[in-house]
Amino acid sequence: MGSALADRMLSELQCPGYPEARLQSLRAKLPCREVQTGMLLAFMGEPEQYCYPSIFIYGHRATGKSHVILTLLKELELPHAAVSCVECVSAGLLFEQVLLALFGEDSATLLPRSPSFSDFVRIYRQTCTQKPAKQTRYIVLERAELLRDMEANLLPGLLRLQELVDDNVTVIMLSEIVWDKFRPNTGCFEPLLLHFPDYSKAELLQILSLDSNPSYTPELYSSYINILLGVFYSVCRDLRELRHLAALNFSKFCEPLEKGEAKEGDTHKLWRNIEPHLKKAMQTVYLREVSSVQWEQQQMDEKEATALRGLSAHAHVELPYYSKFLLIAAYLASYNPARTDRRFFLKHHGKMKKTNFLKKHEKSFSLLLFYFFSPCPSFPPSLSSPIPLQTSNHLLGPKPFPLDRLLAIFYSVVDSRVAPTASVFSQISSLVTLQLLTQIGHDDQLDSPKYKCAVSLDFILAISRTVSFDIVRYLYDFL
Repeated sequence: MGSALADRMLSELQCPGYPEARLQSLRAKLPCREVQTGMLLAFMGEPEQYCYPSIFIYGHRATGKSHVILTLLKELELPHAAVSCVECVSAGLLFEQVLLALFGEDSATLLPRSPSFSDFVRIYRQTCTQKPAKQTRYIVLERAELLRDMEANLLPGLLRLQELVDDNVTVIMLSEIVWDKFRPNTGCFEPLLLHFPDYSKAELLQILSLDSNPSYTPELYSSYINILLGVFYSVCRDLRELRHLAALNFSKFCEPLEKGEAKEGDTHKLWRNIEPHLKKAMQTVYLREVSSVQWEQQQMDEKEATALRGLSAHAHVELPYYSKFLLIAAYLASYNPARTDRRFFLKHHGKMKKTNFLKKHEKSFSLLLFYFFSPCPSFPPSLSSPIPLQTSNHLLGPKPFPLDRLLAIFYSVVDSRVAPTASVFSQISSLVTLQLLTQIGHDDQLDSPKYKCAVSLDFILAISRTVSFDIVRYLYDFL
């Protein structure tokens, strides 16, 4: 179905119910989604007419599902409640947000402490008799796949809500998965299905070109987007991610123009300037390891930077999320004495007293400073023997540690509960294969294998930064 047919649907099907000016506004605000907009308007009918009880809209991420339906409802000024199922950890929160958006605060306060679906239906029926619908009311549920994890009667009930409350209301569900994954085994009311396909390359070019920079011509920005899509389209078709990348790298694309080294027509020179930066950005598509400001600062300082940090660390090694925490735990086990684990990883560890051995070293170190900075360079009488100084664990190198200690530290530092499954142990084997960990002893030692961490401090600092973990607070040498 082409764009011309969709425009004809918009004009022919909905002119009797809606002003032409609002439809023209919809065409401008919903580019490349004319077909889906026309289908939705056909499903909805005129404002006073009863709509179909439930509509199921599905498609991949960033295909315009939420944007189209919410823009449609706002521009046509239709009563609606938009609820994100991610924010509703219980069905009661979902019921409260729907009643609050459709009828106001008074109806939402009528819900009991732990409302059931029957309580929601009862209060909805009571309120709608007092406030009858002059237009169709719409309930938009984003990330509707989460409804499957709630009460068993919630999803079938919402699909038949129009019948249960005897009101002109339509439930619109938005999801990234198909309806076949929703359908209960016991059966339910079948909604109307509407698919939002992925944007094509030409459609992405048209949409992203609308964000042109006012300081430059639209033709220049369109050519920049064409270059960007030529690099990223094969690995990323997410509109939001591409828009983020376009805004992030446009200043680098315009550098030759600002320096006077090229003109807007010198496409080849502009491409040669931006190509290495786009390839580096392609290594971190979908990852938010650094903010936009930090990414720009790294681009400015890339010739001077020598340490691994942020994106440059990720360019050297790709690790899963929990493998990073396993590597962090291995580093802490290698460079911290085992007796300090209570101090770092237990909440109620008590006060840790310094040993006499440590106190003697601190005294010796202070006396050594006194000798070097004293105006009379002679040893005090109390120091007749060589001064024993405490050696840093980082200078001594990594110490071996058993597997159970590694896992104990890992479960302490990871920010969520992780079951001790085979996946965790396989990731440890992968770290050994990547030579980030070194196994000590024979391969047939199954009872208590020992390991050593084989990465540098700069490397582990970069890995820790990607998971927002302050490893310096847990290192004994930095206390």
